[in-house]
Amino acid sequence: MNVTLTQELEGIVKERMASGLYNSPAEVLREALRLIAERDWLLEAQRELLRQDVQAGLDQLDRGEFATPTVAQIKERVAARVRREQ
Repeated sequence: MNVTLTQELEGIVKERMASGLYNSPAEVLREALRLIAERDWLLEAQRELLRQDVQAGLDQLDRGEFATPTVAQIKERVAARVRREQ
């Protein structure tokens, strides 16, 4: 597989190699792809937690149980759950 990079991306690859952390452009790209895959996994995990929270809320509404948390409280709950799941 051949990959064509912009000058900016090629510069990043060269900087990483110059740092001594990577021995080849392939190593840099493998690491970048691994990080993309990890980010995608984390985003999917966050979406799943949000789906679960929404379903739990809908279930509570169906039972007549509800509270009115603020947006900040909701964001903090989601962030705390994501931190626990990592």
